[in-house]
Amino acid sequence: MSVRELVVLGTASQVPTRHRNHNGYLLRWDGEGILFDPGEGTQRQMLRAGVAAHDLNRICVTHFHGDHSLGLAGVLQRINLDRVPHPVTAHFPRSGQRFFDRLRYATAYRETVGVTEAPVDADGDLAVTAGYTLQARKLSHPVESYGYRLVEPDGLRMLPDRLAALGVRGPDVGRLQRAGVLGDVTLDQVSEVRRGQRFAFVMDTRLCDGVQALAEDCDLLVIESTFLDEDAGLAAEHGHLTAGQAAAVARDAGVRHLVLTHFSQRYPDPEEFERQARDVGYAGELTVAYDLLRVPVPKRR
Repeated sequence: MSVRELVVLGTASQVPTRHRNHNGYLLRWDGEGILFDPGEGTQRQMLRAGVAAHDLNRICVTHFHGDHSLGLAGVLQRINLDRVPHPVTAHFPRSGQRFFDRLRYATAYRETVGVTEAPVDADGDLAVTAGYTLQARKLSHPVESYGYRLVEPDGLRMLPDRLAALGVRGPDVGRLQRAGVLGDVTLDQVSEVRRGQRFAFVMDTRLCDGVQALAEDCDLLVIESTFLDEDAGLAAEHGHLTAGQAAAVARDAGVRHLVLTHFSQRYPDPEEFERQARDVGYAGELTVAYDLLRVPVPKRR
C-alpha cells in the first residue's frame, strides 16, 4: 500500500534535551525512505519509531554541524550490519566531503553494502525517478548548507461525468488512458491535470532565495524555527529562522501543511511557536513537531 508520511525522529537544535533528541527525519514516499539529517542518537530513535535500516534508500544531509550529522556513522554501520539488499545513496554538501569520510569510517566495521556518494555542489536536480525528482537549493548558514525538495510528476485525473457523457465506460477507459484516443474521444476531453505532490526540507538558514524556492507550493514543508521572534537578532547572527519568519515563508509560498522543528533548548513552551506562526497570518495546517511524531503528507487536492 502506498504510504506518504514524515516520521520525526528528533527535533532539538544544537544539544539534545530530556524530551528532544538531536535532529532526524524519515520521509516515507510510497516504497522508498529518505532519511534527512541524522543527528546523534538517530539509530536508537529509528528503533523507537519502528524504522529499520531496510527502510532507507537515500540519506540527505543539509550541512555538517553535529546536530545534523553525528548519527551518520551509526546509521551507515547499521545499513551494513543489516545487509540492506538495495542501493543506498547519500547526498551532502561537497564542501563537507572530509566530514562525510570521517563519519563513514569513524570505526572499524565490515562493509557489505555499496553506499553511493552523491555530493551536492550547486542548485538543481539530484535524482529523477518514476515517483519523484529530488532537488537541492543552497541556503544561508555559517557553513555551506543545502535544502531538499521532492517533486512528484504531474499526472492525469479522469473525469467520470465527461466519460459518461461521451459514452466511454468499462475497459474502454483503460484503453483510452493507454492510447490517448478512442474513436472520436481524446484523453484531453475526459481528464484534467492532477498536480504532483511536493515536499521540502529546510534546515539551518537565514531568510534567502533558496528558502522561498524550496517552499513554493509545497504540500508539506518541514522547516527550522530555532528561535522565537523576540530573538530575531540572534537568529540572523547564527544563521537561523524564527517561528514567525518560517510561517511567513509558508504563508507566502502557499504551503498546505507546515511543520516547525529544530527548537532551541532555551524555550520551555512549544506552544509559543504555534502562536507566533499564527500571528503572521499562516492559515494552513500547522504542526509544532515533537519526537516520534508521524505526519501524513496531505491528501491530493
